[in-house]
Amino acid sequence: MPASSSLRLIVADRDEASRQAADLLAGVLRTESPVLGLATGSSVEAVYEELAILVSGDPELQSGVSRAQAFALDEYIGLPPDDANSYRATLLRQFAEPVGLAPDHLHLPSPQAVAAAYDDEIARAGGIRLQLLGIGSNGHIGFNEPGSLLNSRTRLVDLDERTRRDNARFFGALDAVPMQAITQGIGTILNAATLVVLAFGSAKAEALTAAILGPVTPDLPASALQHHPDVIVLADEEASRMLRPGG
Repeated sequence: MPASSSLRLIVADRDEASRQAADLLAGVLRTESPVLGLATGSSVEAVYEELAILVSGDPELQSGVSRAQAFALDEYIGLPPDDANSYRATLLRQFAEPVGLAPDHLHLPSPQAVAAAYDDEIARAGGIRLQLLGIGSNGHIGFNEPGSLLNSRTRLVDLDERTRRDNARFFGALDAVPMQAITQGIGTILNAATLVVLAFGSAKAEALTAAILGPVTPDLPASALQHHPDVIVLADEEASRMLRPGG
């Protein structure tokens, strides 16, 4: 059994999982001081589309967006901010513009600043209420690759070759994928009040199973989720197949 007694697994197809994740984000937007933690990648794109639909028809959510601060998990090193594959450009395109978030309310870690300053910025905003996460096929969360310290803070990291291969589809070629990134650390991620993990497809099944049921180890960064008191995992049939009876 995982160390966290509050880990909830919800099995749903990608569309339904995206709607449920969007509803959870909307719940934070209804609070007085909403602070959101944003991920990027194919797992979360539909979540932002669903949230934009919710916001468009709800004045209360629109008011929440005007008060919200949003913090990205990570950013590539070596890409200009306006590069289509930078996470700043991606989150402006997929999240900030559709939901109406002011660009200066979208925060990303910067290699120009001391990495720890990002953690301080999150703390000054009141702390992240809900952090969206994907899970890498090698068990990474954010860009915390295998071997990352479980109490690590925001820092510069070298990207694992497997991670770069997985992300090459966005760049057209492996050689175009940056070698480094700056990422929230595992300790930073665990400071969020609620963690929502999305996992889709059979390629995520082994990593997700090990993260939830295996030992907590730096070799599988996502296993640190077991030490968080409020984790919601939204996974489809393929990603969760090894976690279900007979799987």
